[in-house]
Amino acid sequence: MTAAEMNGGGESFFLPYQRKWILDDSRIKIMEKSRQIGLSWSTAYDLVRRHAATANGGKALDSWVSSRDEMQASLFISDCKKFADILGLAAREISGGGISDDARSNSKILAFENGTRINSLSSNADAQAGKRGSRVLDEFALHPDPMKLYAIAYPGITWGGSLQIISTHRGSMNFFNTLLEEAKHKGNPKKISLHRVTLQDALEQGFLKKLKRALPAGHEVSDMDEAAYFDRIKNSCADMESFMQEYMCVPFDDQSAFIPSDDIQKCLYPPDCEWRKSISHARAEDSFYLGIDVGRSRDLSVFWLLEKSDGMLFTRDVIVFKDTPFSEQEAALYELLKHPALRRAAIDQTGLGRQFAERAIERFGSTRIEGVNFTSSTKEALAYPLRSAFESCALKIPDDIQIRADLRSIKRQASASGGIRFSADRSESGHADRFWALALALRAAKENLAQPRIDMIRKEGVRRLW
Repeated sequence: MTAAEMNGGGESFFLPYQRKWILDDSRIKIMEKSRQIGLSWSTAYDLVRRHAATANGGKALDSWVSSRDEMQASLFISDCKKFADILGLAAREISGGGISDDARSNSKILAFENGTRINSLSSNADAQAGKRGSRVLDEFALHPDPMKLYAIAYPGITWGGSLQIISTHRGSMNFFNTLLEEAKHKGNPKKISLHRVTLQDALEQGFLKKLKRALPAGHEVSDMDEAAYFDRIKNSCADMESFMQEYMCVPFDDQSAFIPSDDIQKCLYPPDCEWRKSISHARAEDSFYLGIDVGRSRDLSVFWLLEKSDGMLFTRDVIVFKDTPFSEQEAALYELLKHPALRRAAIDQTGLGRQFAERAIERFGSTRIEGVNFTSSTKEALAYPLRSAFESCALKIPDDIQIRADLRSIKRQASASGGIRFSADRSESGHADRFWALALALRAAKENLAQPRIDMIRKEGVRRLW
């Protein structure tokens, strides 16, 4: 890669915002960014560039990269290897190496001939402890505990190196946004070098042209201009708040949300986790619970299936129906209820849901099915336990943008009579239907008193299921 390419002469390899990031050698720098604009890729080049400088007499330091999951870490190291090859640096990829806190992890290392290494790390903050050298914290706000990650990673650059933090937002109360607010409005005591690139910024600096070159011939984006591509991305998002956070660097307002983004983030399954589990493979002694928010044309019908195990509630399926006849929805419900592991279901029986719930109760009994009328008081009784479950990390949910949008969309407001009501904007993605389906599933899991006791006789005595 020539100096002319790096500095923008002729057809530059990197876009202006990527070059600015690469050439910033600040001790601490933060990139507040839109999704999928090539920042992790250009950071990989930046690290390799620094290791190349070490080969020319610079101070020998390793680099440690924390990605949100193992797959992203592996891709990052692979990108580093490609850039090492372009720059003519002798480097080889090594799997394992014992640097991960998880013995099962297939961690990656890029080892350079000069003795330095770029090491991938687990997303667990404790994996940063005791390691000297430069740090890259990729998708920082998406880590389970960003504050702890920063606290353990920062001392690692005491004896040299740099700290690079790259992320999209995850709510206004996330530590990533705290760092940005401190740097922007509170005197920047940490002397952080700030970078910010929205989707609009990237498009204005040539991102779409680069994207078109990478896409296969005939792709729908090929004929779009910047305005059409911008509208395509915006219209594909779950809602406007999601678009603003994911692509325009505007975090969700956690002050107005009933469940803060940080609490949701801590309850997400890891991105590479196989969280779905068919009830058809469950044992009779397993404990599954179902919540159903009923819709037909305007809203969605959502079936949320939880499994209770070791005091935790694990999401095992989220089934969404849109413009689906009730007969098909009933068939799906009855298939689930046939299995003895499904202990209890709570069904929204407001309006259209009344007949749906009544028919299920007639067929499977009121000890297994509860119909719930959505009133202000019942919504309050559903919403607060759900918030408590998130606060105490008592459940696991999939990392899905539509689910996160539904959970974040619920706002608590004072009614004209002085009471509390829960509201959400209606959109093409529904009316917070996933929120209420999950709240109903949680209610089903908590309602144990109405269930019959079943004792299983075993050699060692009696085992009570619930």
